[in-house]
Amino acid sequence: MKEANLTWDNVEANAMRIAVKIADIVPSLPTSFQLLSNPTKPPLKIYGVPRGGIYAAQAVQAALTVSDMDRRVILVEEPDSDCIFVDDVIDTGKTRDGFISEYEYPNLPFYALIDKIKTHEFLKGTWVSFPWERMLNENGPTQNVRRLIEYIGDDPNREGLEETPIRVIRSYEKLFSGYKQEPTDIIKVFEDDDCDEMVILKNIQFYSTCEHHMLPFFGKAHIAYIPDKRVIGVSKLIRILEIYTRRLSIQERIGQQVTNTLQTCLCPRGAACVLEAQHFCMTARGVEKQDSIMITSSLTGAFKKSTEARNEFLKMIRG
Repeated sequence: MKEANLTWDNVEANAMRIAVKIADIVPSLPTSFQLLSNPTKPPLKIYGVPRGGIYAAQAVQAALTVSDMDRRVILVEEPDSDCIFVDDVIDTGKTRDGFISEYEYPNLPFYALIDKIKTHEFLKGTWVSFPWERMLNENGPTQNVRRLIEYIGDDPNREGLEETPIRVIRSYEKLFSGYKQEPTDIIKVFEDDDCDEMVILKNIQFYSTCEHHMLPFFGKAHIAYIPDKRVIGVSKLIRILEIYTRRLSIQERIGQQVTNTLQTCLCPRGAACVLEAQHFCMTARGVEKQDSIMITSSLTGAFKKSTEARNEFLKMIRG
């Protein structure tokens, strides 16, 4: 993942941008938000969303204080419906939407130094590093791994674990490489009027990570389609599977994604995908059933409608 290292100048500039927006909206906010020169009115309250939003809120408070606005601005430790909310970064918008939902205020003033949805769309897919994180040795993802090691009760500074955080992050480059591609990026379709018989690629080994517990599940896949004058290279079947398995997912969804992709790109008479896998969330925890195998299928077109086509496919992958 790309990384953007923000400087204090960047923080100050973005905090001033937020301060200007706050100055624009204060007159239209409920009276409880407003503070002019009248000391009897409550102060303008800013709540910094933990953790990074705390530093962001301090920067916004400073920007408001040095501006020409005649108002008192305070930081609060607990949020309420009279606060202006400030975060360090809006990535997917879920944190912001959670506060909006909790306070039942559709126009809740919520700002971030970096807003990847609106103001800073060019930073989507980029890890943003703030200066306070670097000063506190909170080096993004690797520091989060260190915290997890501490949480489970071990010492991230001991010899065997010193380089573990960076190794984990490097391993994620492969384990979750599916986020960097879409099947349409790699599929090349060939026209062939003579191809109309079932195409099957079976026993494809795959590895994925369950989105519920972030534990691995792995096994083999069987993919088939019945061409309608259009085919793709056989290796592309593996590549399609790899794109979807190298993401946080569930087994059921992967099969559907594979068949949906084949249907969309090839328009075959039918597509099928059967997955057989062992799940660490069932073998290493939970019910702890070591020999359990989960089998899922996704069938479209002729495979779903025709018993003959379905039986031929199942017979071939079991042989």
